[in-house]
Amino acid sequence: MSAANERDDLLGQVPLFAGISAPGIEQLGAIADEVEVRAGTVLTQQGHREGFFFIVLEGSVRIERDGRLVNTLGPGDYLGEIALLDGGPRTATATAETACRLLSMTYHMFHELLDAQPEIRASILESVGRRLRELDEAAAI
Repeated sequence: MSAANERDDLLGQVPLFAGISAPGIEQLGAIADEVEVRAGTVLTQQGHREGFFFIVLEGSVRIERDGRLVNTLGPGDYLGEIALLDGGPRTATATAETACRLLSMTYHMFHELLDAQPEIRASILESVGRRLRELDEAAAI
């Protein structure tokens, strides 16, 4: 499988991007960069406004909130979709536990794409609406 196909397949598995057409996923892939980081690299810092979204391609990433481990991510997992949407402060700190290969997308590039491609923006808004509705229904139980 080519790197572009792997990238597009992973992007298509992110719930936020679920309703986007194959050409739209390719456009998202075009603004995503593959990066390699060393073990110990801090990817996001709780409380900071950084605007990066990551998909783990290789390695593992530790997620901590208020200094406590809350999750460990591996290949295929992602983080930062809320920051990608709103550019707000991080809710957790993410640190590479091992050397990692990541797919990275910035808030700025993402929003430039949304401005240029209203159909992608509409698909993402629908996905967010569905997820909010699911959370609301679960909270009502």
